[in-house]
Parts: sequence; C-alpha cells; structure tokens
Amino acid sequence: MKKIAVIIPAHNEEAFIGILIKSIQTQTYKPVEVILVSDNSTDSTISIAQKTIANDTIFKIINRVSSAQHQPGSKVIRAFHEGLQHLQNEFDIIVKLDADLELPPNYFEWLALVFENPKVGIAGGVAAIEENGQWKIERLTDNDHVRGAFKAYSKSCYEKIGGLKAAMGWDTVDELLAKFYGFEVVVNENLVVKHLKPTGFSYNRKAAKTQGEAFYSLGYGFVLTAIASLKLALRKKKPALIFPYLNGFLTAFLSAKAKLVTPEQARFIKSYRWKKIKQKIFG
Repeated sequence: MKKIAVIIPAHNEEAFIGILIKSIQTQTYKPVEVILVSDNSTDSTISIAQKTIANDTIFKIINRVSSAQHQPGSKVIRAFHEGLQHLQNEFDIIVKLDADLELPPNYFEWLALVFENPKVGIAGGVAAIEENGQWKIERLTDNDHVRGAFKAYSKSCYEKIGGLKAAMGWDTVDELLAKFYGFEVVVNENLVVKHLKPTGFSYNRKAAKTQGEAFYSLGYGFVLTAIASLKLALRKKKPALIFPYLNGFLTAFLSAKAKLVTPEQARFIKSYRWKKIKQKIFG
C-alpha cells in the first residue's frame, strides 16, 4: 500500500483542529506522518492540538512565525512548504488538508488504493456543509475539480508540476499542469468531507481582485476570465464580485505581471478550458 504524508496549515483554528485530528486518528488506513503547521496562530490551536494528539507519534506540530496579514493563496502554501521541509519519512502520496475539516474514516484508505494507478496524479473527495442540520454537498467548483482544502498528490505528479505555487490560483494551476503532463485528476463523489467553516466565510472584494489577477497568471485571457468570473460570482451568490475579478485581471494585464505558467502551458490551458466550455454547451 502507498505511504501517505499529511501537512495541515492552520491559522487560529481552535474551534476545529481537534475534530480534524480525531478524524485522522480514526482512519482505517493511517498516514506515516502528519505535520501540523500553526501559522502565526494567536488562539488555542496549538494547545488543543497537543492535547488531542497526546502520545500519537505520527503527529508533529510546527509553530510558524509569519505576517498576520491575510494573503489569499500564498500564506497557506508557504505554511505548507514549511511543513514539507519537516517531513522525515518516505512517502508516495502527499496530502494537504485545511484545519477546518472532518474526514470520513476511509479517506486515506481510498487514496492509497486510487494512487495504485500511476496515471492518477491528483485525487480527493467532495466537500459538504451543514445547512439546517443537514450535510449538503458544497457546489462551488466543477465536479471534476478536487478542492484545495483536501487535496492529495502522487509524489511523481507533485514533483513534475513543480510543487504548489504560493499564489492565488494554486489549486487550479496544479490540476491544469497535472493534465498538461498527462496525469489524471480523480474525484470520488461518495467520499464526503465535512467542511466545518464554509468557503467564503471571510471572502471579500480584495480577495476577488486577487483571484482576477490569478486568472491572468494562468494565461486565461480576458474572455475566459469574464466567463470564469461570472461563474464564480454566481456560485458565491454575489454577482457584483464579477467587477473586482475583472479589475484584478486588467490590473495584472496592464502591469505585465509574471505568469505562473510557460507560454506552452498557457496555450494548453486555454485550449483545455475552451474544450470544457464547449462540452457544457453542446454536450
């Protein structure tokens, strides 16, 4: 069976970190190592984690000192990178988890099995949020996209795509580059991860502008950016967000911001995105 390593970036997650740790401890297939990176937490995240972990030796807690400023995309990935540096065991699969999750007990067992196929580069389940006492699937992305909150990579795929980019859009460019290099992305609709703090809890116009800049960095072009922005704004039930999305794209375009992909990769991404749009329209 494949060896799994887990990294959990966390900032002020005292309400949820104990739940996530317990859901890892009760997995039917255990990871070889779990690194919790407390990124400048000022609450009880570390003390609660320590109490929950107790004598479980697969866990290690790292206290990272960083800027307290919220930096969409980049801050969490820098914390992830620091956790990666502290891994001591060999692994075949690397998993990034947000700290506000509760995993189903067979999550890692399924990952170990699905990655037996060397063509699989990225895999994960689906997110559910609680509404009126019921857990419902959180539909913010396409059905073939693995949410960044609980994303797993084969070691070979992770290395081929050059790791995770410390920028907004990291959890889109990773999948596009995986496909560019011939890897498959697998989503298990029956593997439901409880998302205890729904996406967009602290989302604002500044984050939307940064997302617009990310669309430029992915090589989307204006028309694709407009389509993606409208889709995101409607899914978040905030139509006015399309304006900061487009503002971010134009700001990046006018400043000739460096892109996250090469020209060849950008051409592939554009072609892939247009193909997906045509499939949705024409079936």
